[in-house]
Amino acid sequence: MARQPLENLLPKAGNSVYRLVRMASNRALELLEGRRCLIKQPSTDKVTTMALEEISFGRVVFKGVENLLVKSDNNVDNIDDNQKKASE
Repeated sequence: MARQPLENLLPKAGNSVYRLVRMASNRALELLEGRRCLIKQPSTDKVTTMALEEISFGRVVFKGVENLLVKSDNNVDNIDDNQKKASE
């Protein structure tokens, strides 16, 4: 299972190629840092292929950016409040 069809991987990343690349690259970096593989028998020792296999098997999932968006909205509100106070 060395080659992963894009049609099978895209739904795991919300049909976003960008998100899939980010997921695979982040997981490959984790594997390089010494984290153990989440599948029993990877087809290769290449970390990028292992990361894609983990995504394909559903071992690596995208958690979402909703929390990040909420935090950035709160920060924008705080900046707007500070600017209003400064202008008064």
